[in-house]
Amino acid sequence: MILSDLRSYLKQQRRCALADLVTHFNMDADALRGMLDKWVRKGSVRKIPLESSCGTSCCKCDATLTELYEWINE
Repeated sequence: MILSDLRSYLKQQRRCALADLVTHFNMDADALRGMLDKWVRKGSVRKIPLESSCGTSCCKCDATLTELYEWINE
């Protein structure tokens, strides 16, 4: 996968959790974070801070994968 694939997917989805990107691209979360950071530095993507958990008490969500990213550049 290259940066343009990530850009296209984020443009299409508009907002996406890191877990979804890991599944879609079949890539390691840290590798994707590196690519996402490049788009963040360019001002095309922003990381959306989560203000609370998903609301369930199961504790099965990996907090490191619940990061949300949003495409903000047309």
